[in-house]
Amino acid sequence: MASDVRLKEQLPDLTELIVQTYSSEDTINHLGHCPLPSYTGVIDCLLNLKDILFPGYRRKVGLHQGNIRFHVGSLLDSLHDQLTTEIARALRHEQRVLDQHQDCSEPIDFEAKGQAMAIELLKRIPKLRLMLAKDVEAAFVGDPACRTTDEVVLCYPGVMAVTVYRIAHELVQLDVPFLPRMMTEWAHQKTGIDIHPGARIGEYFFIDHGTGVVVGETCEIGNHVKLYQGVTLGALSFPTDSEGQLIRGVKRHPTIEDHVVVYANATILGGKTVIGRDAVVGSSVWITRSVSPNATVTLEKPQLRVRDGGESERLGEDLNFQI
Repeated sequence: MASDVRLKEQLPDLTELIVQTYSSEDTINHLGHCPLPSYTGVIDCLLNLKDILFPGYRRKVGLHQGNIRFHVGSLLDSLHDQLTTEIARALRHEQRVLDQHQDCSEPIDFEAKGQAMAIELLKRIPKLRLMLAKDVEAAFVGDPACRTTDEVVLCYPGVMAVTVYRIAHELVQLDVPFLPRMMTEWAHQKTGIDIHPGARIGEYFFIDHGTGVVVGETCEIGNHVKLYQGVTLGALSFPTDSEGQLIRGVKRHPTIEDHVVVYANATILGGKTVIGRDAVVGSSVWITRSVSPNATVTLEKPQLRVRDGGESERLGEDLNFQI
């Protein structure tokens, strides 16, 4: 049955109804001549950075010592221009929000500021590679199912999420707005791992499996820390001022010291909560107060009941179930 072309006559009226909702007070439109950072542009920057950090693993294969210099030089040239543009847009938009300007007439050279920040990020690539090599080593050493470090780089979502976090965190350190969150939220979509770029994470960090992990903005994580899937390092509560507005910039998320292991689905909350060095946090626990170094935190062993073929229930222990 053919569509009724007469119904299309409603489209001009529908267009007008929709456009009328795009008012100056509307908080979910961005209309004007000051473009926001481009989502596709920012992600392209991220992918180019990953190609430099892990050459030969992703988009460009067949690299060797004879052509790697040309490849990296070409990527750096593109990244300089891309990052300059996207950072400048982010800086301009943030300034407009702070000053409540409605145009792009601010007498600030955002392109120059963006270029300086872009160059500074590119200068940090050697340091980032050293840090990521340690993260890859932690994954290889920490997972007996892994056979090579190549497998880690190619296959492990935790390493991908941590890579994006480390790039985004450098941008946070440089006071670049918008781009860090855009990058880590892209990684969140791809991996199911949500790491805020403001968190501070030490060396040899490994997230095993990873799906559902949340690391909040003010988390502090030491060296040689291992998290399993479903772990939440979150806020216990959100402090407000006398007018009921959220107070921002205070420590809301826990501190995890060196050599801590946190098993699946554990929840650790609060800015004053510290998990001491060499502690082990078991699966599915809920922690809102500090744990001393070398401690082990577990739930009391639950009882498993199984109804066997309609007969009476038996305890899981009787059926030799291990929980």
